[in-house]
Amino acid sequence: MLDFMRRKKESIIIKIVFVVIVLSFIGTMFLVWGKGSEGIGGRGGYAAKVNGTKISLEEYQNAYQRIRNIYQQIYGQSITPDMEKTLGLKKVALDSLIDNVLIAREAKSMGIKVSKEEVANSIEALPTFQKDGKFNFDLYQQLLRSNRLTPKDFEEGQKQELLLSKTRQAIKDKATVSDDEALAQYKKENDKIDLEYVSYAPNEVIAEVKPTDGELNDYLQRNQNEFKTPEKTALSYILLDPASQAAKVTVSEEEIQTFYQKNIDRWQGKDGILPLKEVKEKVKADALRQKAAKQAFELAADTLYKNAKSNDLKQIAGQLNLKVQETPLFDANAPAAVLNGETAVIKKAFELKEGEVGGPVETAKGIYIIKARERKAASVPPLNEIRGAVESKVKGAMAVELAKKKAADAARQLAAKGTLRTQATGTFGFSDKGDIPAIGNAPDLMEAAFKLTAAAPVTKEPFKVGNRWYVARLKQRIEAPKADFEKTKQQLKLKMLPKKQEEALAAWTKGLRSKAKIEINQTLIAEK
Repeated sequence: MLDFMRRKKESIIIKIVFVVIVLSFIGTMFLVWGKGSEGIGGRGGYAAKVNGTKISLEEYQNAYQRIRNIYQQIYGQSITPDMEKTLGLKKVALDSLIDNVLIAREAKSMGIKVSKEEVANSIEALPTFQKDGKFNFDLYQQLLRSNRLTPKDFEEGQKQELLLSKTRQAIKDKATVSDDEALAQYKKENDKIDLEYVSYAPNEVIAEVKPTDGELNDYLQRNQNEFKTPEKTALSYILLDPASQAAKVTVSEEEIQTFYQKNIDRWQGKDGILPLKEVKEKVKADALRQKAAKQAFELAADTLYKNAKSNDLKQIAGQLNLKVQETPLFDANAPAAVLNGETAVIKKAFELKEGEVGGPVETAKGIYIIKARERKAASVPPLNEIRGAVESKVKGAMAVELAKKKAADAARQLAAKGTLRTQATGTFGFSDKGDIPAIGNAPDLMEAAFKLTAAAPVTKEPFKVGNRWYVARLKQRIEAPKADFEKTKQQLKLKMLPKKQEEALAAWTKGLRSKAKIEINQTLIAEK
């Protein structure tokens, strides 16, 4: 079952089933009702107050963690912060607890009760407490003890879970499917329709869009980040090659031995670590390079320190016998060509204020000392400099709205039986996937199309399919035989009933919420 759900998790229907499953699992495992004026929340902080009854932080955290674990099982992966935000898990958990409080209170006014026998039977039926297919009292007590629960508390929780279940079922039992509703569903599933339609795409109407300077300026002000130029810097720098120090450096036998030991993994041969005598020349060369690099870095750092107050890069370069080089202005994402790959240098460059000297920065190429010769802050250019880019964005946005408007105008003409050049879909039946011939995948349009009648043959609003806006008129409807409906009516009603029951329960719960005084601790459900 879980594998099936994972494969189908993008389906709207399956996502609805997910919610039903999750809500059914939350139950009242963490709720103990009727604790006096403090309600279910005790004396600590609260997640919500419902008509004066508190839902404690502990109850909320337990419900939230439980629902999170269930979704992880359903999706077969860890729930990332973005997924959690999309699913709204915090709100779902808290809403379920609020609904439980409201439903439990309403059960009293409805006269719904749960007997001790019903509680006992429900516990005995739980597979968790069964051994060899039968309820085992010793196992029951053992499991409760291991979860730090007393039989009294667990049985009270089970009683409240049954109370909620019976109350929900009582509301569901009131739901019925009328003959008219069944007939509408029968016609939707069995009739065939043929549509004529008109559609408009933004690229087809963009030539008609003529934005004013006021509209361009308004768009630029509202979307400055789209046109902001990045922060830029221009550097003066010197580059000290460690090889320049190599002629001045020697290494002792002890230094060679120490370098060999510290870098032992470098000397791996086919049969293990090569002895020093076999690789001594290479070890010596590497040790010399390292020592030269270290001395070059220390020389650069010492020279920079001595000239720290002056910030005079030319003076530093003269003392090191180096030439000052320069880059043009560049931004962090498009560095100057000479700095390609020099991530550490680029990072340091954008940390310096204009005129400030920084370093030394060591890279594979050598040791840099840099100066921020010029800094240019991020800014939004005036409209006259970026008019083309702004106009392109504005025209694109306005073309979308114009295409939608033209489709809406076409709908009015179709309804008035005006003359329009239309296209036809050909005859087709209803599909849950929403694939309409000649139009494409359009579930919303599919639903609307099968509600069209001879009296109201035109869709009321445009539907976006891909990058086009569509409106349609019913060309003809081939009705399924009415006699077949009478034969299948009862079966169809039974198939429609579960959805009708869930809708009735949702509407009833929504009504309870609308009449209740609910105070929510917003910090718990705030998305960070």
